[in-house]
Amino acid sequence: MTYSLAFDIYGTLINTSGIQESLENLIGGKAKAFTDTWRSKQLEYSFRRGLMKDYVDFSVCTKQALDYCCLQYKVKLTASQKQQLLWEYKELPIFPDVIEGLNALTQKGHKISAFSNGTSQDIRSLLYYADIIHLFDHIVSVEEVQSFKPDPLVYEHFCKITQSEKENTYLISSNSFDILGALNYGLKTVWIQRNEENSFDPWEKAPSYTANSISNIVDLLKD
Repeated sequence: MTYSLAFDIYGTLINTSGIQESLENLIGGKAKAFTDTWRSKQLEYSFRRGLMKDYVDFSVCTKQALDYCCLQYKVKLTASQKQQLLWEYKELPIFPDVIEGLNALTQKGHKISAFSNGTSQDIRSLLYYADIIHLFDHIVSVEEVQSFKPDPLVYEHFCKITQSEKENTYLISSNSFDILGALNYGLKTVWIQRNEENSFDPWEKAPSYTANSISNIVDLLKD
């Protein structure tokens, strides 16, 4: 059986920690904490925007989260240094298992889609940079409905754009909030546990499957 597979981008296919090396060159030992806070604040700002019905491009959330980190960690970056970091955020590396995993899923006949809080332009930029854009049947951005994951509206939008049925669609993400949002809407899910130290949110819902790499998904979807 073949499925419609909605792949989250940031943190699932694209390694958002890839920016850490540049930050180490700029701020030294604070880089790891700075990187982690930048990512968590980026998501927090998108959640707030979604609840407030005050949509902006995800790139704005990213920029404002960077500004917050500079204040929080008392780091003084120049305007050009900030701009360079934001530019590098559009050219982050993929995880090592991505190409092999996507190719294997494509060969099995599954429909592969990119599904992200990012804008269509930013998603395409990342996928072009990683040289994997040709592996995707659809690129779906939340910008088209002016909201963010985990709003049910964005999962409904994905199914509409890709002409996918709930019972035949898997959301694949390393982010618990995304998995829970998809489950709440009625989709099947695969949680990618990128780090064994990561724990899934202990809610009343659990992922349909858990995998530690994209490559492992092929064996999970044999039913």
